[in-house]
Amino acid sequence: MNTGSDGPGEVAVASGDAEVDGAQGERALGSRAPAFIKARRVLHLSWQVGVFIVGLAVVATGVVMLPLPGPGWVVIFGGMAIWATEFVWAQLVLRWTKRKVTEAAQRALDPEVRRRNIILTTIGLVIVAVLVGIYVWKFGFMMPWKIKDQ
Repeated sequence: MNTGSDGPGEVAVASGDAEVDGAQGERALGSRAPAFIKARRVLHLSWQVGVFIVGLAVVATGVVMLPLPGPGWVVIFGGMAIWATEFVWAQLVLRWTKRKVTEAAQRALDPEVRRRNIILTTIGLVIVAVLVGIYVWKFGFMMPWKIKDQ
């Protein structure tokens, strides 16, 4: 794996005071492995492989949870956070995701958007109430699987 360094034990790390993606005060990019691991290339490579495998297992578990019961997206982002402890590309993906989620939250708090969402939710609830009312009027409080040909 290419760590972006020329010498053994060196790791490519962006400076802490540099502006990255228009945001200041963010953590520097690069490996967060302990110094004694970074000092030995073979050990650092093994560390990276281990972090990748653990992150892959967590992400795969999250993908399985998407159609099954469970917090799939939370687990997937947890796996990405594990990868971000070692890989710059995962750190950049998490920063981009955090920025997009923050933008979406700000848009959702916009009064016009909130009003529209409340109106659409109310319309949806009225439609569901009408459908339930029609069902109860036609079949009573009988469960659908107990209905005979009526």
